[in-house]
Amino acid sequence: MMRQVPFLDLVTPHVELEAELTAAFRDCLRSGHFVGGEAVEQFEQEFARFCGVRYCVGVANGTDAVRFALMAGGVAAGDAVITVPNTFIATTEAISQAGALPLFVDVEEATGNLDPARLGQFLELECRFDAAAHTLLHRGSARRIAAIVPVHLYGQMADMDPILALAEEYGLPVIEDACQAHGAEYRSAREGGWRKAGSMGLAAGFSFYPGKNLGACGEAGAVTTNEERLAAHLRKLRDHGQGRKYYHDIEGYNGRLDALQAAILQVKLKRLEDWNRQRGAAAENYARLLAGSELLLPQAPSGSKPVYHLYVVRVPQRDAVRAELAGAGVGTGIHYPIPLHLQKAYAALGHSAGDFPVSEQLAGEILSLPMYPQLSYDDQKYVVGKLAEAVAGHRLPAAELPAASL
Repeated sequence: MMRQVPFLDLVTPHVELEAELTAAFRDCLRSGHFVGGEAVEQFEQEFARFCGVRYCVGVANGTDAVRFALMAGGVAAGDAVITVPNTFIATTEAISQAGALPLFVDVEEATGNLDPARLGQFLELECRFDAAAHTLLHRGSARRIAAIVPVHLYGQMADMDPILALAEEYGLPVIEDACQAHGAEYRSAREGGWRKAGSMGLAAGFSFYPGKNLGACGEAGAVTTNEERLAAHLRKLRDHGQGRKYYHDIEGYNGRLDALQAAILQVKLKRLEDWNRQRGAAAENYARLLAGSELLLPQAPSGSKPVYHLYVVRVPQRDAVRAELAGAGVGTGIHYPIPLHLQKAYAALGHSAGDFPVSEQLAGEILSLPMYPQLSYDDQKYVVGKLAEAVAGHRLPAAELPAASL
């Protein structure tokens, strides 16, 4: 029988936690509080402490989290927001659904995260300051630049110090997309120490989709912030604009976190640091097993502590290699195969191939290997062995290899 190594294992951790999860479900049944209430408030407090912030506001999903954070941060219809093309579409959906235009800046090749140097060039060359309106405008669209959204991709934080310095220089709020980065850390010279994802910008959006490092048993999300005013506005946005029941200060949304999901997340939050350590150990195993190969491995700068939501390598002849791995029982993923500026959904933005070359190159080479806390070393050796066989069988002549892979 062929060995099977799934890309993701959502069964084992839930079996291990079955008694605790069942007890949490029973408590919800017996309390009768299914939307809001003590379970949500307790989780919000615990996750805020985990992230090192004052406030956490639970919401229905990660897309709502980023969207509500943008709206509470002042983004309005007709604005523009800067982000990257190398991310899941939820990032730009949140921007568009807040009424703004997504503007793309390319990423660093080593990490796939927002490139601060390119961000600086964009702000200097493609924007202008309207002195009369005290507003930074995008030259191409004449829209107000309302925010920057760096994405902490694959569980590694973007290079936040220079991003925040540029944001301060140009008077822009930073909203972190931390949907893949629960517990990731960044050593900030600006702030004098290590800071967790979700604690550095004006606010941050988290997703608790089941496959995340901290995942619910369904959809869930949260926004973190240190700003009391912003947290209060977020609570209204998620709950039909209510300051108190049936008194609607604004027109809001139905974006509340279910009490059952909050109770489940409370149980799992106690395990998150251990799970992140296990992911880190698995990443170290991959690095040792793949040392000396022609593949480009994930890069973690010295001031970064990633939590390896995904372990993504760069593989020549990626699609052929992936097909061979599937035939050997190894599950993989591609995060993400088409950069957002080339997606059909954003054809109206008018981008074409070549506009963001780093994101485009990554999209053709990236391959996500199996990664989860319970991944065994024997399974990793099997994955790497089959990967080596597949790469050898589909190796391009040296002259045809991408320059970065030589």
